[in-house]
Amino acid sequence: MARLKRITGKSDVPAGHHAIVDAIAESRGAVQGPFTMFLHCPPLAERVMRLGAYVRFEGKLDHRVRVLAAMTVARELDAVYVWGAQTGQARKQGVPEATIAAIREQHSRGLPPEDAQIVDFTRELIRKHRVGAASASALQKRFGDEQFIELTGTIGYYSMLAMTVNACELEAAPGAEVLKGP
Repeated sequence: MARLKRITGKSDVPAGHHAIVDAIAESRGAVQGPFTMFLHCPPLAERVMRLGAYVRFEGKLDHRVRVLAAMTVARELDAVYVWGAQTGQARKQGVPEATIAAIREQHSRGLPPEDAQIVDFTRELIRKHRVGAASASALQKRFGDEQFIELTGTIGYYSMLAMTVNACELEAAPGAEVLKGP
């Protein structure tokens, strides 16, 4: 059970923040997931919503790359809600079950090289808080500087979501795949 009350509508926030709740509901179809926690601080929720819109929908980075990075973040940080949401997205993107399993089991064996590159970069950044020159150079060459920064920002965005859902003990959404411990 979540540590904080889930905020799902305008009645749960002061009137001055109703427009933020409306914007979140409009952009995502409903107030759900991490936003039920972020809305305890509506100004932060609004900024996270805008960042998420860019990361998820507006950037140039390929959607498959985004979901691989997001799943890896969720697994590395044991964020059950984010894992469930991202595995669902991965399946919609046609990510093979073997790839999802490799990320879940925290290895890269059998991953296509272009997928392993994203997963390994994400793990290295999370685990070591830095990336080696070879990893950075390979991704800069593959994506260019702008998408290299988008990838890094995507990892940061999903790390923020993961930390929020973990601090608040937000469980996986109903019907979502549940991440088991290591």
